[in-house]
Amino acid sequence: MATKGYIGIDAGTQGLSIIFTDEALNVLGTGESDYEMVAGLEAGCYEQLPADWDSALGSAMAQLRANLRDEIDVLAIGISGQMHGEVLAGADGQSLGPARLWCDVRNEPEGNELTEAFNVKMPKRITSARWLWTTRNRVEIARQAKHMTTPAGWIAFQLTGQWNLGIGDAAGMFPIDQSTLDYDTALLEKFDAIAGGPVSLKQLLPSVRRAGEDGGTLNHQGAAMLGLPAGIPVAPAEGDQPAALAGSLIGNAGMVSCSFGTSVCANSVGDRKFEGVSQAVDHFCAPDGKPINMVWIRNGTTFMNSVVEMFGMAIGGDRNAGFASVIPQLLKSDPDCGGLLALPFMDDEPGIGVSRGGSALLVGLNPENATPGNAVKSALLSTIFNLRIGSEVLDRQGFPRTELVLSGGLTKTPELGQILADVFGVPVKLLDSAEEGTAWGAALLAKFRRRTFEGQTGDWAKFLDEHSSKNQIRFEPSPDAVAKYEAVYQRYRKLVDAQPAIDSAIH
Repeated sequence: MATKGYIGIDAGTQGLSIIFTDEALNVLGTGESDYEMVAGLEAGCYEQLPADWDSALGSAMAQLRANLRDEIDVLAIGISGQMHGEVLAGADGQSLGPARLWCDVRNEPEGNELTEAFNVKMPKRITSARWLWTTRNRVEIARQAKHMTTPAGWIAFQLTGQWNLGIGDAAGMFPIDQSTLDYDTALLEKFDAIAGGPVSLKQLLPSVRRAGEDGGTLNHQGAAMLGLPAGIPVAPAEGDQPAALAGSLIGNAGMVSCSFGTSVCANSVGDRKFEGVSQAVDHFCAPDGKPINMVWIRNGTTFMNSVVEMFGMAIGGDRNAGFASVIPQLLKSDPDCGGLLALPFMDDEPGIGVSRGGSALLVGLNPENATPGNAVKSALLSTIFNLRIGSEVLDRQGFPRTELVLSGGLTKTPELGQILADVFGVPVKLLDSAEEGTAWGAALLAKFRRRTFEGQTGDWAKFLDEHSSKNQIRFEPSPDAVAKYEAVYQRYRKLVDAQPAIDSAIH
């Protein structure tokens, strides 16, 4: 008998992954395939061919089937993908050449122009800023365009023949009006007045869908691509960040999904619209349309990792030797690291006003505190403190923060969650699904879509609560430690204030 379950697809920047889960969302098999950037572009330009995503989908599905022991009965399909890309298609549904990706920097002036005009944060990576650039720099392509979507939306179109998109990914194309949970019509009119392009932006954008709503069904082309029967329901395609929120079971206002890696991202579920513009905060939506405020820190764990690896090499080992030796010492270090402070700015940090990198440092060394544990802990704290600085923009507007759900590199040492809980003064939890990533979030969206496809009703946040892990690790803030970290944080703020002078002395 075939195993019933769900497929989750994630089209990332470097490759595509696909998972199959059983009905309880346990992962039974995976498949993946890589693709490259378009070669020969100038620095800061990043493009990929939509056809490469299509090919990768077929290859990943073949690998998935090879890794499964039994036949599968797919109940629904979920899709996630890298946000903010600009995928253009003509009236026949064929792509109009390479897609420009989230990391392409060519339209930074357009993002700034729209931010000033809208009084809404329009980062350079938002898709509509890319389209404004296209209308000015690729006029012939702009004239041919009849549809615009994201990588996830493109895959959804290939599978269903429909131009719609999950509201979270749609919010990465153009701002969403929280009163209508659709594109902001007043801002659309302003955009068209600015662009003066060959077609209204509203005509190009995909229709907005929320979690559980109709994302189409697998058509004959999609069935051939996946080797599955036609008619399987497809969840509205989402961006990687909303899918990651789903995978972290983030649904209620005040919950924060916090991912630590080479950069740090904290996505907070809001209870209302953010007012004004902050360099530190970007905005999109959760899969059900709740507003999400994203604090992004460019300087993540790279500085800490560099210090750890330095100690690893000093003892004649490698990266792993450094972590094995130093992390236990970090966990034993006092909150004040013996008086040590660090700045992690190996790169710029726009959200807190650091315009260039190269000022990473350790300060306050003396014979008593010069230990690997203190050095590495101060490096980690500097990144956590930067995240807190960025998050204080939300605090000033009174947004709730009830708990942090941790994912990313720090989960390899779960005990570090206690430090995060003490610095922010709220509980921190790790889920046993923390390593499954956005593909698991896409499978979760597929399960919710199957429920509504069968005529059941349900609230998205309650649905997520149903899947809360019984095996989660939870850290409660310690009042004594909270007070100690608060004192260190205030010292750190003074050091950040001195960073421009330090930068001037170094450069």
